[in-house]
Order: sequence, then structure tokens, then C-alpha cells
Amino acid sequence: MSVEIIGMITAAPGSEVDQPTGAAVDPIFITRMAQAHETAGFDRALIGYFSNGPEGSLVSSHVAAATQRLGILLAYRPGVIAAPLAARQLATLDQFSRGRLALNVVSGGNDADLRRDGDFLDHDARYTRTDEYLDALKSIWTADAPVDFHGEHYRFEQASPAVPTWQKPHIPIYFSGASDAAIDVAARHADTYMLWGEPLDAVESLVTRVRAAAQRHGRKPRFSISFRPIVADTEAQAWECADDVLRQVKATRASLGLRAEAPENVGSQRLLAAAQRGDVLDERLWMGVAKATGARWNSTSLVGTPEQVARALGRYYQLGVDTFLIRGFDPLGDTIRYGETLIPAIRRHVAELDRQRTPRAA
Repeated sequence: MSVEIIGMITAAPGSEVDQPTGAAVDPIFITRMAQAHETAGFDRALIGYFSNGPEGSLVSSHVAAATQRLGILLAYRPGVIAAPLAARQLATLDQFSRGRLALNVVSGGNDADLRRDGDFLDHDARYTRTDEYLDALKSIWTADAPVDFHGEHYRFEQASPAVPTWQKPHIPIYFSGASDAAIDVAARHADTYMLWGEPLDAVESLVTRVRAAAQRHGRKPRFSISFRPIVADTEAQAWECADDVLRQVKATRASLGLRAEAPENVGSQRLLAAAQRGDVLDERLWMGVAKATGARWNSTSLVGTPEQVARALGRYYQLGVDTFLIRGFDPLGDTIRYGETLIPAIRRHVAELDRQRTPRAA
């Protein structure tokens, strides 16, 4: 089975260790990041959703123009744009990129963040809306005649399917969310279900749960997991780098007056619960940054040499996870470094696992 490796492209330099202080949009940096991902051998790159940052579909269009093969995973929040316009917008981007677009559907996270974009629905209502939104998008993308839609949150008449998606039957849907409401929607819509970097036992439990829910709808999603790998030539050097990252994160947050507040979303709550079990779990799953930041996003790391981190990812692969989202605390430098060391190690190790799993011919 082939693995998919995803990175992340932001619109300007900066991360938890070095908060951006320049322009919000740096086209030259975006081009460098996009081309670095393509050169490094990433299959896709995530373009995040930020209610206080550049608009992702436009950043994605720039990335598509700067590359030839790199896939784009666009984080997209249902409810901000009416479904008929969104269907045309996303289909247009899929056409521009010649089928390189996938959609990372993000229903919530933080109430204050959502309200900046005018969204005041409560948690479960957001997922009910997401379910309806995806039904609406798919109804337009797969139609051969104008579409009428009458739902609780959306109503439109004669929506035009004149702008089709390049991919058939529609743009792939990646979906995240660990609450009961999120898993119910993921079971119906997710082509790939995305997890944050939790310990092996927690991932196995969640994969089993999502797989069972999807099976009731006759569906078999793929599974993705997200980490912030810290790699070096030796394991000791990698742990030294991890210590340095944590010092920088704490110093940056102190300078900005940030505190680790209790998170609202279930995914972050799960990460923090895992962090209470120890700073290092499953040999090299490091919880330091997650604990320091309140786990508001994917913030757990695998620490070691490229081969050690590849073997750690292989254990998740054996649980049914075949997509790895990896991004570093030094966005551009780590992208290049992963391409030189980690990505080849991952692909070698997964190929070896596949060979071991395939019975030899008599």
C-alpha cells in the first residue's frame, strides 16, 4: 500500500518558535515553500484556515501556479461561503490545478475564532450544518442539471453545475474531529479521516471507532495522522533540538503574553489528556509543545534519527494509518531536511513492512 505524505505551507514565515512579524502575505516565501515541498517529495501540502490570516483558496491558487505535481489540501470551513458559490469556487481551483485539490473540512475548534467570521452556532449544530453543506456541494458537483436543495441551513434553487470538478466524482474530502458529532459526519463524508498525533493505543481505538461508523454507511475511509517530527543525525542530537524548540516556544509565548488555556475542542482535550501520562510516550512521542501551548493544534512530535522516526510512523501504519502529515518548527528548513532524510526513510520502511506482510510465493 502506498503512503501519502503531506506538508504545510503558510503565507509568511513563522511558527510557534518564531511568530511572524512581517507582512501577512509573502508571495516569494509561498513560492519557495511550494517548490521546496515539491522537490522534497511531498504528495500534498496543507493550506490552513485562519480567521485572522490570508484566505486559503487564493494562497492555494498561488501554490498551484508555482508547482507542477504537488497536491493541495485546502482547509475549508463550512458556512462561511454559500454552498453554490463554494461549489463553483472549489471546482474552479480543481480545474486550475488539474485535479490536485483536496478539501480539509474544518467545522470548528475555538468559539472566539469562529465568531470572527460571523459563526455563532454551537458545537453540535456546526456539525449538522457541515453534514448538510457537504451534501449540498456534492449534489452540485455530481449533477448534470441545475440543482434544487432544501435543508435546515441551506436552501437554493437551480444552482448551476456548469463548472465541474476536474476529479470525478468530486474533490476528495479529508475530515477531522474527535467528538461524537464529528465522527457521525466523518462516517458519511470522509474519504480520509485525520487524527492528531496521539499515542498508539488512543489512535488504534479512534481508528476502530471511525471505521465501524463508516462501515454502517458502506464506506472505507483512509486515515491520516499529523506530527511535528524533530530529526537529527543522532538520537541525542534530536532530543537536544527538542529541548531547544521548547525553550524557544516558551520564550515566544512569554514575550506575547500567551498562556495555555483549556481547549474547547475534543481533539485538543485528547492531546492534553495524553500529555498528562508523561512527556514522552511510546518511546519517542514527545508531548512538550502540546503541553506548553494547550494543544490548540497538531503539536506533538516524534523525536529521533530519520530511521527511528520512520519506524515510529510505521507502527501507526500497521494500525491502518497510511497518510502522514509532517511539518516542522522551522517550516522551510525542515521541509528541505525532511526531503533529504525523513521522507526517503519513511518510504523505505513502509515498503519493507509491505514486503514482510506479503506472503512469499511457494
